[in-house]
Amino acid sequence: MSSETPESPLQPTLGERAIDTATDVSRTITEVSDGLRAAADRLSDAIAASRRPGGVLATVSAVTREAPLASLFVAFLLGVAAARRR
Repeated sequence: MSSETPESPLQPTLGERAIDTATDVSRTITEVSDGLRAAADRLSDAIAASRRPGGVLATVSAVTREAPLASLFVAFLLGVAAARRR
């Protein structure tokens, strides 16, 4: 007499469940990766647009080049203000 019970064809084996789980994880990682890539592309585009003449980063760069000590002082004050809020 055999003590083994026959497996039901409707229930997946441990190996099949592991493969399904790995496939789901792979899909999730791909989706997250695609989302991060899209976000990085949007951020790069926003930075590039801001660096064009008349943009915020172009203006900040120009002011910093002309008055570096004043810009450093303003950055210090902003840092102190942000630190006190927390």
